[in-house]
Amino acid sequence: MHMSRIENCFARLEQSGRKALIPYVTGGDPEPAVTVPLMHALVAAGADIIELGVPFSDPMADGPVIQLACERALAHGTRLLDILDMVRQFREQDSETPVVLMGYLNPVEAIGYANFASRAREAGVDGVLTVDLPPEEADEVVELFRKEGLDTIFLLAPTTGESRIRSVCEKGSGYVYYVSLKGVTGSATLDVKSVEEKLAQVRKYTDLPVGVGFGIRDEASARAVSEVADGVIVGSVLVNRIAELTRTPDAIPEQVSEIIAGMRAAMDA
Repeated sequence: MHMSRIENCFARLEQSGRKALIPYVTGGDPEPAVTVPLMHALVAAGADIIELGVPFSDPMADGPVIQLACERALAHGTRLLDILDMVRQFREQDSETPVVLMGYLNPVEAIGYANFASRAREAGVDGVLTVDLPPEEADEVVELFRKEGLDTIFLLAPTTGESRIRSVCEKGSGYVYYVSLKGVTGSATLDVKSVEEKLAQVRKYTDLPVGVGFGIRDEASARAVSEVADGVIVGSVLVNRIAELTRTPDAIPEQVSEIIAGMRAAMDA
């Protein structure tokens, strides 16, 4: 069985006793030309997997930070097919780093699931996380994606009950994304103890790696989470830095990847 890029990535990390560092950025934010150089800079700084947000006009599950990023990207007309082009361009120089698209069903539905899946695979996408696709309704989509070798990544939250955890673990592949805070993205502080307890529950049902996101904003929280999770997912703090630099977009790759470099060093220390 051919190992996916995501499986390879986690296997390599495990061999070296390290954890995955997974930055999230919105594709096309603050303008399309920034995204691919930023992706390369993140990898150079120690990112293992990149979650690339597909801008959507009504990102209900996201906090204001990500909503504003979507607005900035949409102001330039960034669409799902543009995001696939960015991945294709990224792949010209990087054939190893997994790329996961994160977004909502609507843009995918608009071009059709099968069409999207084959285009995503051709572009070099490895996984898809659709925020508003509940596992109960995912069978058909999962099957279409799997045919094209795309992993389907699902979210779990502190409030997710045991039976839902089981169904996410059965249907998901690649990794499981555990949202460490109740409420919207990028708020409040992190309770690592309760994260650890929840991960023990999740691991009863799956051998998939578990990434933890939301609330990881500095080196200390990245390090703390890396001790209990397989992956550390970082979004809001990066997107906030991008927001501060919208007038000097050329500075974005270097400055945003500095945050990742600091977290990588803290996690590996």
